[in-house]
Amino acid sequence: MELDIRQTVIVAILVLFLGKYLTRKVAFLQEYNIPEPVSGGLIASILFAILYGAFDIELQFSLAVRDSLLIVFFTIIGLSSRFSTLLKGGKPLIILLVIAVIYLFVQNFTGLTVAQFTQQLPEIGIIGGSVSLSGGHGTAIAWAPLFVEKYNISNAMEIGIACATFGLILGGVIGGPIAKYLISHHQLEPSREPELTVGTLHQSKPQAKGKSTVPLDPQPITAPIDYHHMLNSILIISISIGLGLGLNVVIANLGLHLPEFVTCLFAGIIVINLGPVIMPKLTWPERSRSLALISDLSLGLFLAMSLMSLQLWTLGGLGGPILIMLTAQVVIVTGFVILVVFPLMGKDYDAAVMSAGYAGLALGATPTAIANMTAVTEKFGASAKAFVVVPLVGAFFIDIANALIIQLLLDIFAS
Repeated sequence: MELDIRQTVIVAILVLFLGKYLTRKVAFLQEYNIPEPVSGGLIASILFAILYGAFDIELQFSLAVRDSLLIVFFTIIGLSSRFSTLLKGGKPLIILLVIAVIYLFVQNFTGLTVAQFTQQLPEIGIIGGSVSLSGGHGTAIAWAPLFVEKYNISNAMEIGIACATFGLILGGVIGGPIAKYLISHHQLEPSREPELTVGTLHQSKPQAKGKSTVPLDPQPITAPIDYHHMLNSILIISISIGLGLGLNVVIANLGLHLPEFVTCLFAGIIVINLGPVIMPKLTWPERSRSLALISDLSLGLFLAMSLMSLQLWTLGGLGGPILIMLTAQVVIVTGFVILVVFPLMGKDYDAAVMSAGYAGLALGATPTAIANMTAVTEKFGASAKAFVVVPLVGAFFIDIANALIIQLLLDIFAS
């Protein structure tokens, strides 16, 4: 049964409403910060799998608009990234960024080792590494077509989404206990400082974005949602996407193949940092509610379409290898956070909070990291440094580095 674009969008919106309802009613989803598109989309995909198994009816969705939504979302991340904001993290930001880049290699080598142990293709190890875990749902979905077309991994989307979803949950589960252990074991006390709110652009409960949320200065969003600001935001987004797609062609001609969302993210950064200098009289949409609304709608619909279209029955016998891979990844990241991240970040209370955030970042997404740190600071005390450094690293630095490392490892290890 084939559904056109209109019908696909209708189903996606219904899936989002289902996710909202489940989040209100199921305490587990609230406690572990499971995004509404993920919970609703997974339930929908299970129902569609039952429909296929019981009545041999397979739903085919029109997903062309989904790929455009991903590009829009990552472009907005770029448009929300001022150089001045990025520089505020200082030395801890550089240290954590270096640590995070190193761990991308560790995470992928863990996946490759498990893939070899379970007699799977090395590409599956990379999908179960930084593609789906540090990358999150967005990166897993964005890279899936490459694994399908070039490496003949027909169920790359399902594997990536499965790993990303369980990683999101596990990242939220282990962050708090890690911080509690570090604080108790080292008898750490928070410094006396006011709360510093650094979160997502929407100024509400964070949503999952394949791997990323938008970092902010602690100033509030001021521009209202109205005709002018919405139209202006759409204009700047469209110009940035055009620049990003052109940049992608240039980079491809140089022999480096990156997903279009990465170059569009670059383009957004270029536009928002150079645009106001070149055209200071133009209204730029950073920190605007219109940009936040477009971001949330793009991400929500993108994730809903991606998850509801999963063909879970194609996973076949991969359940065991995926379980082994996720177990190994949790063990490795726990040891890495306690033995590497915490000492290098200073062995103080801020380092403990950042350790909880990084555990969520490495297995889930930036919203998971923020949720972990929020839970820790609400119980033990504020950590301004953590809420600046971790979101900045997770917002787009990891996506850029991850894309380069994934391509490098595929060139070396892919069959």
